Amino acid sequence: MFAGSILKESYGKRISELKEDVRRILEKEAENPLVKLEQINDLSRLGISYHFEDQIKTILNLTFNNNNALWKKDNLYATALHFKLLRQYGFSPVSSEVFNAFKDEKKEFKESLSKDVKGMVCLYEASFYSFRGEPILDEARDFTTKHLKQYLMTRQSQFTRVDHHDDDDHDLVKLVEHALDLPLHWRLPRLEARWFIDMYAERNYDMNPTFLDFAKLDYNFVQSAYQKELKYISRWWSGSRLTERLPFARDRVVEIFYSAVALKYEAEFGFVRTVMTKIGLLLTLMDDIYDVYGTLDELQLFLEAIERWNINELDQLPDYMKILFVAFYNNVNEISYYVLKENGIHTIKYLKKALGDLCKCYMEEAKWFHSGHIPSLEEFIENGWKSITIPLCLIYHYCLITTSITEQDMEHLLQYPTILRVSGTVFRFIDDLGTSSDELERGDNPSSIQCYMREKGVSENESREHIWNLISEGWKEINEVTASTSPYSQVFIESSIDFVRGAMEMYHKGDGFGTNQDRYLKTKVVNMFFDPIPI
Repeated sequence: MFAGSILKESYGKRISELKEDVRRILEKEAENPLVKLEQINDLSRLGISYHFEDQIKTILNLTFNNNNALWKKDNLYATALHFKLLRQYGFSPVSSEVFNAFKDEKKEFKESLSKDVKGMVCLYEASFYSFRGEPILDEARDFTTKHLKQYLMTRQSQFTRVDHHDDDDHDLVKLVEHALDLPLHWRLPRLEARWFIDMYAERNYDMNPTFLDFAKLDYNFVQSAYQKELKYISRWWSGSRLTERLPFARDRVVEIFYSAVALKYEAEFGFVRTVMTKIGLLLTLMDDIYDVYGTLDELQLFLEAIERWNINELDQLPDYMKILFVAFYNNVNEISYYVLKENGIHTIKYLKKALGDLCKCYMEEAKWFHSGHIPSLEEFIENGWKSITIPLCLIYHYCLITTSITEQDMEHLLQYPTILRVSGTVFRFIDDLGTSSDELERGDNPSSIQCYMREKGVSENESREHIWNLISEGWKEINEVTASTSPYSQVFIESSIDFVRGAMEMYHKGDGFGTNQDRYLKTKVVNMFFDPIPI
């Protein structure tokens, strides 16, 4: 629908040729399986592995049950890379006990491993694929973090004393810095691709020009699709005149589109992204109404209107709420019409129910705010994992990307299974960590940080540390969902995880959704949507 036709005409033939060249490289046998694993890892970080999912899974399947292979015996790098890729691609069971081979008689990781920086980085990245109850991976994370920080301090000190240094070593330093800043598993694939393409282009020891050329063209082609979609959404948003009628409205088209890209980034999913961006913009308006604008009586009336879902019964609503209700009515019905056309199932009652559930959560928080109530952390999260809107967005997203939907599927989704609950919970914690100290002092709507501070009588820093630990534990549960049997497709599961990754990037250096956004996120967004890679 929105694919970049001009770029496709210019580069279409070359893209197809490079894609086939990469496919042949993947299918070519190698004496050492490690070579194939490195190719898979590079393709993943370059953002082009989605073109070769079948080939990649075939390669990994051949190595899956070969834990005692000589090619990785006593090789930390090979063992960690193999483990990471197997868990990344959902192979199960993959035992973390393979890392016991790198422990000493005291059952601690051998200090000599710290000399293998490449292996240490890979073990560090692998540790973030841990499940609950895997202490060996917690130990691996602590061990590698400590030694990689020491490595950085040593190398950076050396770089300040000399004018020249080995390029390969400099690349390794950049890789370590990048990993310690935010682990690969927690990064949004499309943003990682932009960074790694530049990094990969500078490698002088094993860079594959075919991989690099294909990654650049693919990145630019997908970017051209995003640009067309942003133009369409911007016109729709201006045409809706919602920001004129609702002067308190936040104008966050690009930021919300960014979240839609996190859900599904491939060029062919333009329709999905545009619909989800529209819904996201309306949810932002509704959040503002419930947070700061509406009275409790008005908020209750809006909730009742959503539950009735009758366009002819809006007389009791104030004018500003009528406008928002009609906008929701039209766009939710658009999703329902799409599902009916594509799947032959009428989903409006489920979509309406999800929206009503969200309004109830907003209503609860509005009551807290107006009464001055600060809930316990448990009470806050029981409501907050839904009020962050992630479960609703994932339910709507499911309807747009799933090719075969049943009423049983929808009923199960409205029971809010683990993937929705844990994604919403981790997203809520990430969002709250982006809350500034000033906002906490003003007493804006309660956050998990504020709730824990009041409940336990601890400082803000102690509370933030506790919330960060809860995020880490939540990721373990996300990893378990990925590895377990699910009634939902792997595509939907991965979209749910990428949604959380998008939040990790957005709030990594502060509130990426607020008015005072930092240069960190702005640069990344400009690279992803507006600045093509020079060919």
